[in-house]
Amino acid sequence: MRKVIAAINMTVDGFCDHTVITPDEEIHQHYANLLDNACVILYGRITYQLMQYWQNLLKNPSGENAMDDFAVTIDKIPKIVFSHTLKDVEWASAKLSNQTIEEEVAELKQQSGKDILVGCRSLIIQLMKLNLIDEYQLCVHPVVAGSGLPLFQNINDRTLLKLIKTKTFGSGAVMLYYAPTQE
Repeated sequence: MRKVIAAINMTVDGFCDHTVITPDEEIHQHYANLLDNACVILYGRITYQLMQYWQNLLKNPSGENAMDDFAVTIDKIPKIVFSHTLKDVEWASAKLSNQTIEEEVAELKQQSGKDILVGCRSLIIQLMKLNLIDEYQLCVHPVVAGSGLPLFQNINDRTLLKLIKTKTFGSGAVMLYYAPTQE
């Protein structure tokens, strides 16, 4: 059975805001490797539209190897987008889901193959409430945002996590790998 991995960047004060962090070459390579070891990534509309930045970079490379290589990697992975407002997706490797997140993930988990990534705050929250996340990979960047969207907003139930491992990047960012535990 495939694992569902919630992978996201956040600030030290717990906010998910890509405008306040600055991923370096090492972090881009880490996420490219993560994508290479997955069969699909799940997005909500807002995050999907933000990630379309990489589609443009693919057409107009920046000259920075890590960013250009990441654009190629993210272009290849299939993407499933959950949205009530999008009518179509403009990325050949993306499709709109016609199922609920719970139905889609249950179906994907039953298939053989690589892991399922969730790269969207709202979907992480939904899947956490459904107890469908097998591993959390939280990349905590050394910055305090002061405000923004908290990762675990509207989570009202206590959830225990077991630290599996850590990875420290040269930038000072730390990847925390957690598995949910039963109380």
